[in-house]
Amino acid sequence: MLAGDLAGEGDVIQVVSRAFDVLRCFEGHEARLGNLEISSRCGLPRSTVSRLTHTLTRMGQLVYLPRDQKYRIGPSAVAMSTAMMKGLQLRNLIRLRLQDVAEQLPGTVGFVIPDRFQLVYLEYARSANALGLYEVTGSRIAMATTAAGHAYTAALAPEVGDALLNEMEREVPDAARTLRPRIEGNRRFLKEHGYVVACGLWSPHINGVAVPLWSPQYQTFVVVTIGLLSAMFDEKRLHEEVAPQMIELGAAVGGLLEGAEGDLFHNRLERKPLSVRANNNNAIIKTEETNDLEARTRRTRPARSVRARDGRR
Repeated sequence: MLAGDLAGEGDVIQVVSRAFDVLRCFEGHEARLGNLEISSRCGLPRSTVSRLTHTLTRMGQLVYLPRDQKYRIGPSAVAMSTAMMKGLQLRNLIRLRLQDVAEQLPGTVGFVIPDRFQLVYLEYARSANALGLYEVTGSRIAMATTAAGHAYTAALAPEVGDALLNEMEREVPDAARTLRPRIEGNRRFLKEHGYVVACGLWSPHINGVAVPLWSPQYQTFVVVTIGLLSAMFDEKRLHEEVAPQMIELGAAVGGLLEGAEGDLFHNRLERKPLSVRANNNNAIIKTEETNDLEARTRRTRPARSVRARDGRR
């Protein structure tokens, strides 16, 4: 469920929502969980979880492992996710943009999308000397305690963000208590500067910077974010050294997202050589993992332009 669906929508079919809550518990293809573990993670009665896992197993979304008496993600779920990712040349271009920043900063750079009260890494990059964060594609991070989550909630229209907070208070009240006192300040800072910072919330050793972007493909905000060791990058360095690079990254990725609208899942993108910086110098490398979106990213604009139309900030 997207945040926008929380505002004024009361017709959610609970059994469908709960089935997806069960599937969200399986982080990574190798995750194995029993009904008791799923019940604990979802906050649902064990009897309800038992009925849901039985149904999802019959559908192929889960597989039951008799020896372990646990479940894991099934072939139908894997096939569905694989089909969605087929031909996503856009992701290759985004990964190159993330890597370009990762070569300049010793942290983990990510491109994340929202999923209820969390965000999921679609792509990531880090340099060889990166320290602190080791997220990978598919990793989930909390919305309430990360720069990415604070940027996402700040970018939402106020009524949508408030509806999300109200839902969070009902289901994960500790997270809501962390986020609510900060959201107005984040909104003001994002409107003025185009990015959001979060220091020491997820971990006292990690600080982060994030830039939200509107995605025509997903009809919601996505986020480019970076996590760095707080011992190396205090809040002052985040604003002075990291934020400008992240705003530039946001503009580049935003151009890719808008240029790819309608072609994202159809593999119709023309291949052309792509220019990429080599490490920390101005040398140019030509690669073949590209298409005509590259030219469009050269015409970048400020990341704040994502707060735009259709009721978006």
